[in-house]
Order: sequence, then structure tokens, then C-alpha cells
Amino acid sequence: MNDKQAVVRGETETQTLLPRVDVFEDENGIQLFADFPGVPKDHLVVNVDGDTLVLEGEIMPQFSQQLEAVYAEVQLSRFRRAFTLSSELDTTRIDAELRDGVLNVRVPKHAHAQPRKIVLKSA
Repeated sequence: MNDKQAVVRGETETQTLLPRVDVFEDENGIQLFADFPGVPKDHLVVNVDGDTLVLEGEIMPQFSQQLEAVYAEVQLSRFRRAFTLSSELDTTRIDAELRDGVLNVRVPKHAHAQPRKIVLKSA
């Protein structure tokens, strides 16, 4: 396109997408798996504010500066999901790992909230 016509664009408004999430609980805490396809580690944020866990990420399409768009639908995609955490969870010991587009977040329970075996005394 040499005449510098306007680029035809699809939807122009950036939407915030909800990543799909699976949450599992065991006696030691919760394990959360969230899909963040195409989001690199440096564009992913895991925050805790009080009792709220927030997961955010964004995809920045990478195109050569030498290319000129004729039609553009692929754009910045944002993901965001927030969860209210139980007070029995220890937000100071959260671990998170991103592998193959899946964010794995482990939130352990406080020691006082974990089940424990009571030793019986003989009378």
C-alpha cells in the first residue's frame, strides 16, 4: 500500500479477559491454575492486597517495524482475575510459577489452620 490509506481495523477497544482458572484445596492450602496463553513472564503480575489475590497479564503482539498493517485485528490483550482469600490462608508464603502458559499459584494455610493429629494420653 503506497498511498497510505487508513488501516482497516476490527474491534478497536481492548477488552480485559478472564483467564480460565481451576482451584484445588488440600489440608495444606490451595493450588490455583490459571491459563495465560501467550503472556510472557515479564508481562504477568501476581499481587496480594489484604485478602485479595490479583492475577494480571498482557500480550503485546510483536511485529517487525518494517511491516505495514493492511488489516489489523490482533492487538493488546489483557487478562485479569481477582479472588478473595480466606483468613486461614497465609498470604506471606505464596509461590507462583509460569510454565507453558499456565500460572500455578500455591497459597499455604497458616499452621494453626492445618489439621493436626492429637496424641491420646493414657489414663
